[in-house]
Amino acid sequence: MSRLPLNILPTFRVVARLGNLRAAAQELHLTHSAVSQQVKLLEEQLGFELFDRRGRRIVLNAAGAALLRHVEPALDRLDEGLRAAVATAKGEAQRIRLSLLPSFAQRWLLPRMPRWRERYPEIHLELHTSQQLVDLVREGYHVALRQGQGPWRGLQAEQLVDSPLVVLGSAAAARRLKGCCVADLAEEPLLGRPELWERWFALGGWRGEVSPVATFNDAGLLLQAVEQDIGIGLAREVLAADALRDGRLLRLSPTALPGDSAYALYWCVFPPELDNWPPLVAFRAWLQEELALSLQGLGDMVAPSDPPS
Repeated sequence: MSRLPLNILPTFRVVARLGNLRAAAQELHLTHSAVSQQVKLLEEQLGFELFDRRGRRIVLNAAGAALLRHVEPALDRLDEGLRAAVATAKGEAQRIRLSLLPSFAQRWLLPRMPRWRERYPEIHLELHTSQQLVDLVREGYHVALRQGQGPWRGLQAEQLVDSPLVVLGSAAAARRLKGCCVADLAEEPLLGRPELWERWFALGGWRGEVSPVATFNDAGLLLQAVEQDIGIGLAREVLAADALRDGRLLRLSPTALPGDSAYALYWCVFPPELDNWPPLVAFRAWLQEELALSLQGLGDMVAPSDPPS
């Protein structure tokens, strides 16, 4: 098979999206005949048809759809590279499109954004928060901050932090629970997943039925509920770092539940071709620095006066 004619692929993408040669010609500022000839030339060089003709419309067939799935991300990346080159040449700001969990954005990243802007005013961060995994290449994102086990196919992954689960309460809860034992905590309103609480209590030598008053699909909401003294929570230490330093939350026990691979690890993932892209290199180094600062001394921040152990 002949080599893929790269100069025709942008036309192929537009025609595939619009399904109409005349509309594609208008968008590309070409004649109807020129667009038709380019599509025909692409099919001739490949040796098979990419579209089904239906009157004035042309619709991708299975082969065309397969080609588009693989070609479109590459074209998007080329477009992004061109925009970055133009921005650099003009001295304009560059942009990193970032996907991450709402809890990590709310509890950790946003409070540190001013420091990022102070150090890198020319690199803008565009945040997209979601509980669902985003296809970085297909949807045009440069990097994602993810929690879990990995690996993620087609992406390079760098471990950021392994954060244990710790028992947290408000200042009022800490005063109320002064001198309590592990078994006494089981009588408190618990927030979080029962299976994680059962594992934590087992570490303290207590076994029994655990019935949290509320569970959450977002750790940021759980921590907010703990701050409002709705109950005591079991949450990732890194997400509570700022609240622990500010005194909005206190660790109620020195016992920490080591995270398992499915929940404890945070990763920075990105397409391998962006490994040496200067804005992303700067962002990854900054993340590591800030996470190290966040975790300094947190292990000693346990509520005083005989907390449960």
